[in-house]
Amino acid sequence: MSTDSDTTTSENPNEFDIVILGAGSGGYACALRASQLGLSVALVEKAKVGGTCLHQGCIPTKAFLHAAEVADTARTAGQFGIAASLDGVDMPGVLAYKDKIVGRLYKGLSGLVSGAGVTLIEGEGRLEGEPGHTPSVVVGDRRLTGRSVVLATGSFARTLPGLEITGRVMTSTEVLQLEEVPERTVVLGGGVIGVELASVLASFGSSVTIVEALPRLVANEDEAVSAALTRAFKKRRITAKTGVRFESAEQSDGGVTVTLEGGEQLEADLLVVAVGRGPVSEGMGFEEAGVGLDRGLVVTDERLRTNLPGVYAVGDLVAGPQLAHRGFAHGIFVAEDIAGKNPAPVQDALIPKVTYSHPEIASVGLTESAAREVHGDAVRTYQYDLGGNGKSQILGTQGFVKVVQLVGEEGTDPAGGPIIGMHMVGDRMGEQVGEAMLIVGWEAVPADLTPLLHAHPTQNEALGEAMLALAGQPLHAHA
Repeated sequence: MSTDSDTTTSENPNEFDIVILGAGSGGYACALRASQLGLSVALVEKAKVGGTCLHQGCIPTKAFLHAAEVADTARTAGQFGIAASLDGVDMPGVLAYKDKIVGRLYKGLSGLVSGAGVTLIEGEGRLEGEPGHTPSVVVGDRRLTGRSVVLATGSFARTLPGLEITGRVMTSTEVLQLEEVPERTVVLGGGVIGVELASVLASFGSSVTIVEALPRLVANEDEAVSAALTRAFKKRRITAKTGVRFESAEQSDGGVTVTLEGGEQLEADLLVVAVGRGPVSEGMGFEEAGVGLDRGLVVTDERLRTNLPGVYAVGDLVAGPQLAHRGFAHGIFVAEDIAGKNPAPVQDALIPKVTYSHPEIASVGLTESAAREVHGDAVRTYQYDLGGNGKSQILGTQGFVKVVQLVGEEGTDPAGGPIIGMHMVGDRMGEQVGEAMLIVGWEAVPADLTPLLHAHPTQNEALGEAMLALAGQPLHAHA
């Protein structure tokens, strides 16, 4: 890593253009981009560069999900004329596979940070300063000052009051170290994290029940997508208990008893708590330094500036979708803003989302219900079923592409309005969300898109077919 003498603003090794507290997706992206722009950067991290996403979140979870896909492929190989069988899941082997991927990416990222001339300072940092002034970051007996300070401390796995994370009660962090597959699992929470972990454990052979207090799974997604996922999970024998609240959990030598509202009890070998993530802001000195907070989240304007001069916040600290690529985009934006590049703010509405379950969910833009709340009857939708897509049939997956369109005003071409939301469900559909983001981000209309070619046979064709139908030119679907 870079030494303390690298790229400081003066002869003082503790003075920098930017001091970044936290080296997760937002922090390291900010550091790398700022260094590219000629700024001196101190990057403070108490654990490892890459943060939760690389070490306890996105990457290890998706490694588990790919191992789960391989297990499902072996289990269903006979459907494709292949003589194979699933003899079991070797969890130590899965862990080794996961750790190898994380280790390789960590080594590469560490090299990037070092090569960029960023001064990496290992240790637990804390914000210190007087309200109304740009604070310093203190690491041990060292005080780091910068013209700008970026708060990028990320988030942690939430739990519930009175529910201790120990033994057979785990969060997503502990699940990623499982050494054996539980026979029965209760997943508390039907959001993205809960759904992904439920999908993994079911593929590994566990009998899974999801408990969700809201009326449906993945409640932030379009209702049609939630319904499709619920049906798919039912076929996989994953039980979803929605609209039901958790009351308590009691552990014993033989398992854990989960009690729900109304007295229903579920017996399991493992309880996975996946009730969301909270901002890492407590105990960091934010409040004492005068940083504006709202339920632990750092309050910022659209340019991610806090109420203190020269202090920014990025990623999961800021209210909005808790996604690694959002934090990454925030980090780049802040670096460019500090450098005077005047970049356009990151728009949460245009951030693509993927739930990497089996089947996958991918979306960007407004759901149908959200669009109708804003635009009323000036909204129409179209849903293209993957049953008409050759590659999806080859893969043996079901699902759809749903498009939300803002139609023209009365007297204008009703097909001429922009696409304001796209929602997809089906295995591997997360790979299509890039084009969906371009369509929504450019406010494209169907007629703009119909000339574009999509290779055959690919699932990507499903997006093209949906646009053809919206333009009144359906080929492989009914209008």
